[in-house]
Amino acid sequence: MGDNGTGNGTGKAAGNGAGEAAGKAAGGGGGLTYRDAGVDIDAGNALVEAIKPLVRATRRPGADAEIGGFGGLFDLKAAGFKDPVLVAANDGVGTKVKIASETGLHDWVGIDLVAMCVNDLVVQGAEPLFFLDYFAVGRLDPQIGARIVAGIAKGCQIAGCALIGGETAEMPGVYQDGDYDLAGFAVGAAERGALLPRGDIGVGDTIIGIASSGVHSNGFSLVRRVVGELGLSWDQPCPFEFDTSLGRALMEPTRIYVRPLLRAMRETGGIRALAHITGGGLEENLPRVLPRHLGAEIELRRIQVPPVFRWLAAAGGISEKEMLRTFNCGIGMVVVCAEGAAESVIENLRAQGENAVTMGRIVEAGGSGGRVRFLGNLELGG
Repeated sequence: MGDNGTGNGTGKAAGNGAGEAAGKAAGGGGGLTYRDAGVDIDAGNALVEAIKPLVRATRRPGADAEIGGFGGLFDLKAAGFKDPVLVAANDGVGTKVKIASETGLHDWVGIDLVAMCVNDLVVQGAEPLFFLDYFAVGRLDPQIGARIVAGIAKGCQIAGCALIGGETAEMPGVYQDGDYDLAGFAVGAAERGALLPRGDIGVGDTIIGIASSGVHSNGFSLVRRVVGELGLSWDQPCPFEFDTSLGRALMEPTRIYVRPLLRAMRETGGIRALAHITGGGLEENLPRVLPRHLGAEIELRRIQVPPVFRWLAAAGGISEKEMLRTFNCGIGMVVVCAEGAAESVIENLRAQGENAVTMGRIVEAGGSGGRVRFLGNLELGG
């Protein structure tokens, strides 16, 4: 993080012109300070020192994961690549940050930030290499900042990428005290010729679904609306999961699929395409990796719908159609593979702890039902 953060200077963007204007108003003398304008450079420096061990823990071949310069470095040759193509992705976690600030689960939302970016890299066959974050806040609390970076560092370790820098912007007047926003930036690489989707996707290929860990990081404006209309609080007992609070159940971090998928690609050779199921659900994300002349048939009864989605549908009176276009409904990642390779791909993923099931097949596109046709219904309960 740069300004008041992981190392590209302190305070240059935070507050934009507030400090400069204050200085002019004071006549350039010993009057107002940047802290008076709401930006605390000392807090930023304290955050930098607190997160240095967290960042170092993300070291990997190609990156030493030290912070403090104006930019982070990565050595592709040291990482073992011979003829790589770089793949980049950036994302955020949406209004889930609001629940994070209200529940104090700041580290969990840090994991989410990494997951949303690196899952977008692996679907293109790329190994995530390094990550940078942007943390914008109204008033910087170094303890909260350190917890967020701890989550980011944990996410990077799960994904096997290095946290090599980022930016912290303290912007009073833009964000209220207690509010913050996050954005993440990830870069990965794949050897030339190993990128996904492959060109041999065809009619009859098998569609495999890999279970999500929950709501992940999409649809939280609707989640918050449901919770608000019911008058519920985040710390009350969860109505659909025992021994936890509602907030913790809804904040379960996005699953990071990187290592299992990279291994399955390498060991089975049967994966032709991957789709990360985020906003828009299966209907909008699966066509993104298919040729225009192809579509998909999905057997909804094959999806094991987690309790959180059944509760949201019932509590909010949300239709199946709206659930499918807003949430992942239990499938966080989709694999397209040759029909004959499906069994080995599923066995490989299950051996790595992933809950993978066949849920459909590739068909010719056409008709009035769109490129993804749903068969049957989700088991959303009564």
